[in-house]
Amino acid sequence: MSSAPPPLLGLIPGEPAGIGPELAVRLAQTPHTETLVGLCDGEVLREAAHAIGLPLSLLPADAARADPGQLRVRHLPRAVPSRFGQLDPRNAGHVHACLLEGARLAGSGALAGLVTGPVHKGVLNQAGIAYTGTTELLAQQARCEVVMLLASPRLRVALATTHLPLRAVPDALTYAGLTHSIEILHAALLADFALPQARIAVLGLNPHAGEDGWLGREEIEVITPVLDALRARGMHLDGPLPADTAFLPQKLAGYDAVLAMYHDQGLPVLKHAGFEQAVNITLGLPYVRVAVDHGTALELAGKGLADASSLILAARMAQQFAARRAALAARLLA
Repeated sequence: MSSAPPPLLGLIPGEPAGIGPELAVRLAQTPHTETLVGLCDGEVLREAAHAIGLPLSLLPADAARADPGQLRVRHLPRAVPSRFGQLDPRNAGHVHACLLEGARLAGSGALAGLVTGPVHKGVLNQAGIAYTGTTELLAQQARCEVVMLLASPRLRVALATTHLPLRAVPDALTYAGLTHSIEILHAALLADFALPQARIAVLGLNPHAGEDGWLGREEIEVITPVLDALRARGMHLDGPLPADTAFLPQKLAGYDAVLAMYHDQGLPVLKHAGFEQAVNITLGLPYVRVAVDHGTALELAGKGLADASSLILAARMAQQFAARRAALAARLLA
């Protein structure tokens, strides 16, 4: 009896003037291409392949298979021709449309998930599109709460809040919101990462985790009550921990993930430890979404210098997650 084909994933290269298209071309040279369908302007991929000197054959989105050097594509045209390294707000709507189409197809079950390249926030907003990040866009489309997790081979860091001004973070940390974030992270470590248990280090918000209230009361009034309640349910949670010492290697060895309270509390450490060897995962969606951990790198676009490691890792991890979810669904239906 033949095995079922691997779950199909949408590949969204992102900003056409950035490095995303050439990273997608490099990804298409690998065995990962068998699970992918590009949601983009196919001509952008041809231009990128020509610029960096790699072969690429584009196939219809419903092609039965794709081998290395080939990529299925659902063609979504740009508004105007693009040039590598030069942003054009006229193409911002195209980038946004590709993300929305991916969300629609994944939300309907036509795709098992999305692998996304870098998007330039500034040019989308310049074009009049309210956009704070793909994580937030996908959450809004799916009408669910999500958690951003960046993962490298050595470290996983999740965020209790994402793209917010720093002055807005304390008000955004609520008992219900923090509880839900930890629940989503805990469930993903067990299911998607297939860990036997989930050991999570939870950081405090303030310096020295508040110094017993002398440097802030969020730890006393929000974070600690949440942790106490979830520990009573059997979760392995340590914290609130001072962020300045929580990332010491000897401490990290005891945890499967770290939950930071805001974006720049946790992500600089992860990116220092493994930039271009990490991925950005959106937890809590009804489908898999894994993205690169870097930006559009306009200065490198079209020159063949961009490192595709993060996108290749994103595709591999998305394939693993999608396969595990498909296997679980099959067992539940058996």
